[in-house]
Amino acid sequence: MPRYEFRCRECSTTFEVDRPMAAASDPADCPRGHPDTVKLLSTVSLGGLAGAGAPVPAGGGGGCCGGACGCG
Repeated sequence: MPRYEFRCRECSTTFEVDRPMAAASDPADCPRGHPDTVKLLSTVSLGGLAGAGAPVPAGGGGGCCGGACGCG
């Protein structure tokens, strides 16, 4: 389920709400009870590290200078 970040305009608290994408633009109350909040523009975050646990292929990617034609 996607997580959306909000900020309270009254107390400046930033908080997260898990909700379905269909409810992404629904208002969210501040955890301190204030109703005046704004949804923040979030960046995409993917868990894990690139290549973690997966073998990294050797060589240059299989093109001519990737070791197959002897030009390097």
